[in-house]
Amino acid sequence: MSRRDWPLYEVFVRSKRGLNHVHVGSLHAADDEMALRSARDIYTRRNEGVSIWVVRSDAITASSPDEKDPFFAPAGDKVYRHPTFYTIPEGVPNL
Repeated sequence: MSRRDWPLYEVFVRSKRGLNHVHVGSLHAADDEMALRSARDIYTRRNEGVSIWVVRSDAITASSPDEKDPFFAPAGDKVYRHPTFYTIPEGVPNL
């Protein structure tokens, strides 16, 4: 397999413990291990991360921004899913 045929990987980095992984970019690699090592070298050169995820782009299934209204509309009529439906007890921070 030539370099041009290497699969595309999406890279996600978590900068600190307790934070979410954030998409930081993409890269081509021959296999998963090479993708992980390359992601480390490219995206965490200055110790920016504590965790890296690499995912082959062809393994990701995503909704389309054009389908936003019909795709997410069913949640709009379920008020119990919104935090305003519940009363927050005193002394409970960050709920």
